[in-house]
Amino acid sequence: MSVLLCTVVFASCSKWLDVKPQSQVAAEQLFGSQTGFEEALNGVYTRCSQPGQYGNELTFGFPDVLAQNYSIPALDYQLYLQTSIYNYSDINFISRKDTVWTGLYNAIADCNLILANIEKGKKLLSTVDYAIIKGETLGMRGYLHLDLLRLFAPSYLSNPDAPAIPYVTDFTDKVTPLSTVSGTLALIIRDLDSAKSLLKPVDPILSASYVVGYASDHSNTEQNNPALFLQSRRTRLNYYAVCGTLARAYLYMNDQADALSNALEVIHSNKFPWTNTADFISANPQTIDRVLYKELLFCWYIPTMGLDMETRFQDITGSYIGGAGGANLYETGGVGGGDLRYKEWFQPITDVSGSRLNVVKFSRDADTNLAPLVAPALRLSEMYYIAAECTYDADPGRATAYVDSVRFHRGIGTAMTAVNKQDFLTQLVKEARKEFYGEGQIFYMYKRLGMPIVAPSGLSYPAGNGIFVLPLPNNEIEFGNR
Repeated sequence: MSVLLCTVVFASCSKWLDVKPQSQVAAEQLFGSQTGFEEALNGVYTRCSQPGQYGNELTFGFPDVLAQNYSIPALDYQLYLQTSIYNYSDINFISRKDTVWTGLYNAIADCNLILANIEKGKKLLSTVDYAIIKGETLGMRGYLHLDLLRLFAPSYLSNPDAPAIPYVTDFTDKVTPLSTVSGTLALIIRDLDSAKSLLKPVDPILSASYVVGYASDHSNTEQNNPALFLQSRRTRLNYYAVCGTLARAYLYMNDQADALSNALEVIHSNKFPWTNTADFISANPQTIDRVLYKELLFCWYIPTMGLDMETRFQDITGSYIGGAGGANLYETGGVGGGDLRYKEWFQPITDVSGSRLNVVKFSRDADTNLAPLVAPALRLSEMYYIAAECTYDADPGRATAYVDSVRFHRGIGTAMTAVNKQDFLTQLVKEARKEFYGEGQIFYMYKRLGMPIVAPSGLSYPAGNGIFVLPLPNNEIEFGNR
């Protein structure tokens, strides 16, 4: 961590608990009770859910611009045009990616502060709280470093020995050296494995009696735990979310055996049911589930971002996809003719900008909704895609069957066919792009596989570090001696 970054972190230590003003107290007071540890961890989630991080930009913003998912209006109201052409010297892009860097490392510093205090505070915690807090905190540290790696360093495929990012494990003002790509991944996996071991004996989500669902479901038990801290596990880095993150990390370093093992653990848990078609296509805006809520392993809780989502996606100044591009992306003239995602996530509009598709995937009813407003972080479908990729070499039929499972639940009855491995990967990316539209994930898939980015219009951008590796912040280079 650079000197400047540490200055930012330490200057904000007394105010980083955004969740409650009364929690803005000195560390020694904060970690003097079980409630203090719980609120400290809640503060990490609150920080990560801010608009400059996963609450907006990292989920709905520039990673999907880089993946060419959005059409940019000629007047460039949201200041993404230069980002869409990979001008990484643009001041608006620099501001956004530097905010991500600083925000995620500040959240990592928060994690490290908790971990620095949890052993001496162990006597204050119940056995369950100790394991949950330490497990989630280690898991979060791994999760955040993985996204920093996927943004700011070469891919493992490109150069596993390249200098990557600092993997910060101490709450300190000392500069943390850069780890290599492979070294960073090893540390990520170490933290995630530790988190998995801690959470497995205690996480309520593992209980057979824990049933995910909408608030209106009689079977839903997500809010039933008498301890508020142990409710709503899918808005926290729960055991299965750690498994999903491990599957991502192992696949990123091309360890397909361990990636498959973790993905299958999620799939075989049967904890996350596929969304009922009736809920996906409901004509009632109060009962429709466009975000496929039950399938989310992990999500960021962003209840106040509804108006921002409307502005981002449904205003004439917002992000959209051209009509022809959307039809091409979802293959509406062929196998995608019945794709429910295309029908439910996009609204045809004709205005001064021409024919366009407004993104209504995250739109809300003003009053009552089946589920809270969340930013998706990990989906069941991603586990199927990982399983498919890791299975293809040994069993192509089984691999395509995993993909077909997702396609079937999205209204596509035609089976996937692939003539060889490269054709399979091309089609897999196409399928994932349909699934993760507006969720900030597909850019990482192009990067991991070293594949050119193909816009819905058909325009292709060649793979390479000039596109895939975001520059470190200037202050990090200067003060961190990078």
